[in-house]
Amino acid sequence: MSTETLILDGKAVSDDLKVKLAVKVEQLKAKGVTPCLATILVGDDPASATYVRMKGNACQRLGIESRKIELKASTTTEELIAAIRQLNEDSAVHGILLQHPVPHHIDERAAFDAIAIEKDVDGVTTLGFSQNAFGFADYPSCTPAAIIAIMDYYKLPIEGKHAVVIGRSPILGKPVSMMLLNRNATVTICHSKTNNLGDIVAQGDIVVAAVGKPKFIQGEWIKPGAVVLDAGYNKGNVGDVDYEACAERASAITPVPAGVGPVTIATLLKHTVEAAERTLKS
Repeated sequence: MSTETLILDGKAVSDDLKVKLAVKVEQLKAKGVTPCLATILVGDDPASATYVRMKGNACQRLGIESRKIELKASTTTEELIAAIRQLNEDSAVHGILLQHPVPHHIDERAAFDAIAIEKDVDGVTTLGFSQNAFGFADYPSCTPAAIIAIMDYYKLPIEGKHAVVIGRSPILGKPVSMMLLNRNATVTICHSKTNNLGDIVAQGDIVVAAVGKPKFIQGEWIKPGAVVLDAGYNKGNVGDVDYEACAERASAITPVPAGVGPVTIATLLKHTVEAAERTLKS
């Protein structure tokens, strides 16, 4: 690894954000409002259960109420939507998170879109995606927002840069592309059908890996001096980039773990607190 490569420490970014959030939580509680995040887990996927538990623990450490709704794997789309609508109508709940993925027989998009926009703190609704694309979403998708937050924390320029995003999911690749575009980057979106992927990645001043394949992005693809943001998390605690090889050429890179992940969770908490603040203004 080059001695000049900047390691983008997600824990430092997350801790800085949480210090500010703790103050806001206390201010809200003094006014009689406890921020509340409701998490919905459908089925018994162990990885999903772990993610929900981590988010719940993070809430508790900040004094945010964590309300867990656990539904059987046999839950229907209609039953899930009914549970979401109950939370929409509960004024004590400020944010709703439906843990992805849900069992295959459920219409996940219909379930996501049942979440009220003012409680869509994870940025998963079609309306929230549209608002993000236009640049005025209150709560953009958390991992894309975390990527931008890391770049801002380390004062890494976005405007005028060529950003290459590998991945096009509706809650990561596409929204982060829109956020980079709205910050005046030139954005190329790559995916599984992209030809000559390595050649395209090599053009990127900013490379965002969101493909869901361990060590997929190769070191020789990285333009010398590029900023590499790895949003992947795979078995064995490895990301989507070949970290050691990419770090040799990058000017800055996120590790996995302790890179984008901690900031994603902190962003979810931030959105929940902001949603609680908005209830005082309505």
